[in-house]
Amino acid sequence: MANRLSQIATRTGDDGTTGLGDGTRVPKDHLRVQAMGDVDELNSQLGVLLAEPLPADVRELLVVIQHELFNLGGELSIPGFELLKAAAVLRLDEALAHYNDQLPRLKEFILPAGTRSAALAHVGRTIARRAERAVVALTAADAVRAEPRHYLNRLSDLLFVLARVLNRANLDGLGGDDVYWKSERLARDTAGDEPAN
Repeated sequence: MANRLSQIATRTGDDGTTGLGDGTRVPKDHLRVQAMGDVDELNSQLGVLLAEPLPADVRELLVVIQHELFNLGGELSIPGFELLKAAAVLRLDEALAHYNDQLPRLKEFILPAGTRSAALAHVGRTIARRAERAVVALTAADAVRAEPRHYLNRLSDLLFVLARVLNRANLDGLGGDDVYWKSERLARDTAGDEPAN
């Protein structure tokens, strides 16, 4: 991890391999590289979300998460290395409880929609789930500590909750409520409440 990039276009990956943090080279479709790529994409998605108007506390939390995701990517890049701490998972648990307590209980499924910031948080949630699946696949083939998997699992849950928080933040004049899925059952139940003609 002591090496820093001094040259971006090294051409060493032209043969379809990439270097890990310990200097070994693996194919670019290696499970470890896929997991690293999904974590990097997730971090980039959070960068897009951070470009939006956000409540100050949510912004501060997302910046911390970006740094932790960078640590997670670093850990994945070096087999057997430990960089993401258990305290990071605990921090997500605490944030999840804090923000979830502010929300009304869900009675129906919601769509990944609403304000732009909420929609971006939902995209982050789905990328976190994919990153989690990639880490699970890597764990089946190679030794990976539990913390990366736990962190991504909690983060996807937190991003779902933050999407709901952001829909209510009304920073762009469009906030209000979740966008509910109109299920066939709900439509039938509602139709029964309508007066007959």
